[in-house]
Amino acid sequence: MDWGTELWDQFEVLERHTQWGLDLLDRYVKFVKERTEVEQAYAKQLRSLVKKYLPKRPAKDDPESKFSQQQSFLQILQELNDFAGQRELVAENLSVCVCLELAKYSQEMKQERKMHFQEGRRAQQQLENGFKQLENSKRKFERDCREAEKAAQTAERLDQDINATKADVEKAKQQAHLRSHMAEESKNEYAAQLQRFNRDQAHFYFSQMPQIFDKLQDMDERRATRLGAGYGLLSEAELQVVPIIAKCLEGMKVASDAVDAKNDSQVLIELHKSGFARPGDVEFEDFSQPMNRVPSDSSLGTPSDGRPELRGPSRSRTKRWPFGKKNKPRPPPLSPLGGPLPSALPNGPPSPRSGRDPLAILSEISRSVKPRLASFRSFRGSRGTVVTEDFSHLPPEQQRKRLQQQLEERNRELQKEVDQREALKKMKDVYEKTPQMGDPASLEPRISETLSNIERLKLEVQKYEAWLAEAESRVLSNRGDSLSRHTRPPDPPTSAPPDDSNNSSQDNKESSEGPPSEEGQDTPIYTEFDEDFEEGPASPIGHCVAIYHFEGSSEGTISMSEGEDLNLMEEDKGDGWTRVRRKQGGEGYVPTSYLRVTLN
Repeated sequence: MDWGTELWDQFEVLERHTQWGLDLLDRYVKFVKERTEVEQAYAKQLRSLVKKYLPKRPAKDDPESKFSQQQSFLQILQELNDFAGQRELVAENLSVCVCLELAKYSQEMKQERKMHFQEGRRAQQQLENGFKQLENSKRKFERDCREAEKAAQTAERLDQDINATKADVEKAKQQAHLRSHMAEESKNEYAAQLQRFNRDQAHFYFSQMPQIFDKLQDMDERRATRLGAGYGLLSEAELQVVPIIAKCLEGMKVASDAVDAKNDSQVLIELHKSGFARPGDVEFEDFSQPMNRVPSDSSLGTPSDGRPELRGPSRSRTKRWPFGKKNKPRPPPLSPLGGPLPSALPNGPPSPRSGRDPLAILSEISRSVKPRLASFRSFRGSRGTVVTEDFSHLPPEQQRKRLQQQLEERNRELQKEVDQREALKKMKDVYEKTPQMGDPASLEPRISETLSNIERLKLEVQKYEAWLAEAESRVLSNRGDSLSRHTRPPDPPTSAPPDDSNNSSQDNKESSEGPPSEEGQDTPIYTEFDEDFEEGPASPIGHCVAIYHFEGSSEGTISMSEGEDLNLMEEDKGDGWTRVRRKQGGEGYVPTSYLRVTLN
């Protein structure tokens, strides 16, 4: 069933229907356009939300980024950002595949519809013109017939009138004959015009207009099919991003499962562990026997007024600093020589009979007091502290970590300079063998610069290794001291003054905590540097695929076959060679131009 057969007389109905179909197409295009604007606004708001909650500092400078909670939150933000990108992709696909294409198609349909209806109107106009000509010929034939009949009656009346002349009768007969001839011609013309109109009308209703209506039907069906496909694009645009959105949501779920409370507690310990020894037991202060020791003016522990100074108050104050929030810790009083008085010794004032040099005693006191002052700074804040190159302003554990980081950075820089020097030497050898490629002398300044950088970095590595060894020994000493205090049973209170055994043990311990010997510092670092890089295989920085086959016949190269997957161990340093590792084992250099590289 087609429109030309069933709707041959519904020209106006088809005109309204086709116009409604094009209006519906335009409405859908407008709907998709507004939907695109909604998606774009949604994606923009999501990106703004992600940007608002992203940390302002980079991850390497933010200590909170080491916690799994923060890492999971950042991963959720990243997944949400990817989700916003998928909404933007949906908006872009709808804008290109639906809005632009359907709007262009709608314009084409409008032009085609206009052409078909213009053709139908022309056919209608031609048929109407033919009908008018038929009506005119019909009226003329009717008029000529009446006039011929009237002329015939006039001639017959004159012929019967005895008073009419013969000339009048003849004239009337000629007029009747003329009118009759004209009526006959009008009849013939009317018959011909009627036959022509019937032919044109049959052609109009059975051939011409059905063809136009069939074209309109085909146009409308194509428009409806295209509109249905447009409806499908709306869902296809969503289905295309559903897998990636599902991955984003799965990533959020993985991030939520990645929160590790125990690990975060350990990270907090590693970040803020000071490495100081725990405070020792508060010693018993015996006020019941003030005369156990004879005061002497020459005693370092006796005040100038002759009263013996009670030992322990300064130690108890410094040892119990975490619990005194309002009382500021006071450093030991200074002597005229610039050092603390012997009363600041943890185990009480030494006796003048010990025979030790007072200056040596003062230097030992300053060494023993220094860690406590650092502990006060670390607990109460670092305001006013001077940042030193060896990070001695930090607590021991934090100092060790920072020195370890600096040492690793220097080692990486050193390895980079060594690799660059090797690459320059290879390039120089190539220039010497083939002078057309370049001048070998032009590489000398760069080689000299790399050599100076290598020497400088080696000295820095040696310096940081010495500082790191000292810091590690201090951390181990504080840890051992804390453990010994914790495991040692508390001393019972006694009225007898302590002997000098504790002093001697502390002196021995302090001497053992001194800086490393010159022999240890003079040890060359090259062996340690090589061992650091040969401890285990380095992790790949990417992967690559061999484009061509290569036979690694020379020393340091490795063979590979076309299409083989390789691990990328080191990027091209400018000499045209890349270091790779095979899946089956084996590592070496291959030409960079033979690879398709993808970095992690």
